[in-house]
Amino acid sequence: MHIKKASLLTKLVVLLLLVGAATGLLNLRKQILSAQTELAQAQSQVAAQKQTNADLADAVENSGDPDRQADIARSKLGLVEPGEYVFRFTD
Repeated sequence: MHIKKASLLTKLVVLLLLVGAATGLLNLRKQILSAQTELAQAQSQVAAQKQTNADLADAVENSGDPDRQADIARSKLGLVEPGEYVFRFTD
Protein backbone atom coordinates (compact mmCIF):
# COMPACT_ATOMS: atom_id res chain seq x y z
CA MET A 1 0.00 0.00 0.00
CA HIS A 2 1.46 3.28 -1.10
CA ILE A 3 0.11 6.68 0.12
CA LYS A 4 0.92 9.58 -2.17
CA LYS A 5 1.44 12.98 -0.54
CA ALA A 6 -0.45 15.98 -1.89
CA SER A 7 1.64 18.34 -3.91
CA LEU A 8 2.21 21.95 -2.92
CA LEU A 9 -0.04 23.10 -5.79
CA THR A 10 -2.91 20.94 -4.53
CA LYS A 11 -2.50 22.34 -1.04
CA LEU A 12 -2.54 25.92 -2.38
CA VAL A 13 -5.68 25.25 -4.44
CA VAL A 14 -7.45 23.77 -1.41
CA LEU A 15 -6.35 26.72 0.74
CA LEU A 16 -7.61 29.22 -1.86
CA LEU A 17 -10.93 27.37 -2.05
CA LEU A 18 -11.28 27.51 1.73
CA VAL A 19 -10.46 31.22 1.83
CA GLY A 20 -12.96 31.86 -0.97
CA ALA A 21 -15.66 29.88 0.82
CA ALA A 22 -15.00 31.70 4.11
CA THR A 23 -15.17 35.09 2.37
CA GLY A 24 -18.42 34.12 0.69
CA LEU A 25 -19.92 33.03 4.00
CA LEU A 26 -18.90 36.27 5.69
CA ASN A 27 -20.48 38.31 2.88
CA LEU A 28 -23.63 36.21 3.13
CA ARG A 29 -23.76 36.77 6.89
CA LYS A 30 -23.43 40.52 6.36
CA GLN A 31 -26.32 40.45 3.87
CA ILE A 32 -28.47 38.43 6.29
CA LEU A 33 -27.84 40.90 9.13
CA SER A 34 -28.69 43.81 6.84
CA ALA A 35 -31.89 42.10 5.71
CA GLN A 36 -32.86 41.40 9.34
CA THR A 37 -32.37 45.09 10.18
CA GLU A 38 -34.51 46.14 7.21
CA LEU A 39 -37.19 43.63 8.25
CA ALA A 40 -37.28 45.00 11.79
CA GLN A 41 -37.64 48.55 10.45
CA ALA A 42 -40.42 47.49 8.09
CA GLN A 43 -42.25 45.69 10.90
CA SER A 44 -41.99 48.82 13.03
CA GLN A 45 -43.42 50.92 10.21
CA VAL A 46 -46.27 48.43 9.72
CA ALA A 47 -47.11 48.57 13.44
CA ALA A 48 -47.12 52.37 13.38
CA GLN A 49 -49.32 52.43 10.28
CA LYS A 50 -51.74 49.94 11.87
CA GLN A 51 -52.04 52.23 14.90
CA THR A 52 -52.66 55.23 12.64
CA ASN A 53 -55.32 53.27 10.75
CA ALA A 54 -57.00 52.24 14.00
CA ASP A 55 -57.01 55.86 15.21
CA LEU A 56 -58.51 57.03 11.92
CA ALA A 57 -61.15 54.27 11.97
CA ASP A 58 -62.09 55.32 15.52
CA ALA A 59 -62.34 58.95 14.42
CA VAL A 60 -64.63 57.99 11.53
CA GLU A 61 -66.82 55.77 13.73
CA ASN A 62 -67.22 58.47 16.37
CA SER A 63 -67.43 61.46 14.03
CA GLY A 64 -71.07 62.07 14.98
CA ASP A 65 -70.35 62.20 18.72
CA PRO A 66 -71.27 65.71 19.97
CA ASP A 67 -68.55 65.69 22.64
CA ARG A 68 -65.94 64.80 20.03
CA GLN A 69 -67.23 67.54 17.71
CA ALA A 70 -67.04 70.07 20.57
CA ASP A 71 -63.46 69.01 21.36
CA ILE A 72 -62.47 69.45 17.71
CA ALA A 73 -64.22 72.83 17.54
CA ARG A 74 -62.32 74.01 20.61
CA SER A 75 -58.89 72.60 19.84
CA LYS A 76 -58.70 72.98 16.05
CA LEU A 77 -60.97 75.92 15.34
CA GLY A 78 -60.69 77.90 18.58
CA LEU A 79 -64.49 78.09 19.01
CA VAL A 80 -66.22 78.53 22.39
CA GLU A 81 -69.70 77.93 23.76
CA PRO A 82 -71.97 80.98 24.17
CA GLY A 83 -71.12 82.76 27.43
CA GLU A 84 -67.81 80.89 27.71
CA TYR A 85 -64.55 82.83 28.05
CA VAL A 86 -61.08 81.70 27.10
CA PHE A 87 -58.07 83.00 28.98
CA ARG A 88 -54.67 82.58 27.34
CA PHE A 89 -51.53 83.12 29.32
CA THR A 90 -48.32 84.05 27.56
CA ASP A 91 -44.82 83.94 28.92
